[in-house]
Amino acid sequence: MNMEIIDNKNGNELKIKLVGKLDTNTSPQLEEFIQNNIEDVEKLVYDFEELLYISSSGLRVLLSSQKIMNTQGEMEINNVNEFVMEVFEATGFTDIMNIN
Repeated sequence: MNMEIIDNKNGNELKIKLVGKLDTNTSPQLEEFIQNNIEDVEKLVYDFEELLYISSSGLRVLLSSQKIMNTQGEMEINNVNEFVMEVFEATGFTDIMNIN
């Protein structure tokens, strides 16, 4: 299954909606997207309403995004489903990320 990235940039805020699975196969796609679009972003908002699955590769990309945003502004993750939230809780991401 592929992942779709739906982005919406408004000034210095970038919203990224992920649809599908963020795993070993799709993580490079998100990583490349972030590298190419994050330069002047002060607020990065992920929408995980339609994210069905996240693997350790996906978590690594989120950590990378968080590190960048720690120097540029802020990052938040919204609309996390139960499965993805369990992964976040098990890995301690709920302690280090702004998850709503």
